Amino acid sequence: MGKGPGMLLMTLYGIFTVGATSRALYQLTTRFDEAPLAYTLSALAAVVYGFITVALVRGGERARRIAVGCCAAELVGVLVVGTWTVVDSGAFPDSTVWSTYGQGYLFIPLVLPVVGLYWLRRHRRD
Repeated sequence: MGKGPGMLLMTLYGIFTVGATSRALYQLTTRFDEAPLAYTLSALAAVVYGFITVALVRGGERARRIAVGCCAAELVGVLVVGTWTVVDSGAFPDSTVWSTYGQGYLFIPLVLPVVGLYWLRRHRRD
């Protein structure tokens, strides 16, 4: 996964790990009482991004399987939280990384796990 699209995927997940982690840490430590559900979900997204990033960097079949599981969980999270924020916006006084399917992040949180799953499936070692 050291060059080309694989490197881009690894870089994007690394960027999202840093961004989501710093956002979640700030929100959880300074404003948790304002929107605990949203901020906890942002922290969960950061953890998922971190696991995917580490798995992509490590490489190997075991790491690939972990990355596939985490990308699938990420996609489910984006779809569930995205739908939840559309259907019941009052439940989220502040947005999460996955709100409205990642609209605040140019929908990259919705596209990234799909691309990741495709890439990981395509580059599976048989």
